[in-house]
Amino acid sequence: MRAFEFLYKDFERGLTVVLDKGLPPKYVEDYLKVCGDYIDFVKFGWGTSAVINRDVIKEKINYYKDWDIKVYPGGTLFEYAYVKGKFDEFLDECGKLGFEAVEISDGSSDISLEKRKNAIGKAKDNGFVVLTEVGKKLPEKDKELTIEDRVKLINFDLDAGADYVIIEGRESGKGIGLFDKDGKVKEDELNVLAKNVDINKIIFEAPQKNQQVAFILKFGSSVNLANIAFDEVISLETLRRGLRGDTFGKI
Repeated sequence: MRAFEFLYKDFERGLTVVLDKGLPPKYVEDYLKVCGDYIDFVKFGWGTSAVINRDVIKEKINYYKDWDIKVYPGGTLFEYAYVKGKFDEFLDECGKLGFEAVEISDGSSDISLEKRKNAIGKAKDNGFVVLTEVGKKLPEKDKELTIEDRVKLINFDLDAGADYVIIEGRESGKGIGLFDKDGKVKEDELNVLAKNVDINKIIFEAPQKNQQVAFILKFGSSVNLANIAFDEVISLETLRRGLRGDTFGKI
């Protein structure tokens, strides 16, 4: 039983996706005792999985599985494997390591819609939960995408079988995706997005507190948020529950 549980009701909590940039296994094991109930997915960022011992990766994934948390390698690693013609080997290795999900993206490369659809389908056929990502890693490239472009690609991915679509926000949360150069949410673009996609299938990368607050106030505690730092999981949960001044009495 949680401390002070009598103070608040149960509610529908959205997905929380945490960014693991190479945490030690025992740290993960201990910290999950504090926040494991509030994490749904963990992303092993970028290509970090490819520079860590396989046994260490398996150990960490097993700790996450103990808390029913699904783990997936970063989209950049998928892209690296895909452009080298090693997608089949990539999926095979993901399965052997214990990953239950994969991310399909083209943030650092260019992959045609047909190839994107085929990659989603193949990953699904291999039993993985599929998350795709919309947006580019370089701000100058990302700015070429209109909100209408993002909406079309989101719906394309969902029609192709993706379970969730992530909106690119990077680790900085500034000058990319739905964020302006100061990290503030572009409300006009967010409103267009909300009217044209299934928000329950969208995961917003929101590394900054003000962004998390904005999405929670806009969509409620059930909004899906990603790129959450390990040391911000409890903070985010208090925001979702109205236990912090930013959302107190507002949700």
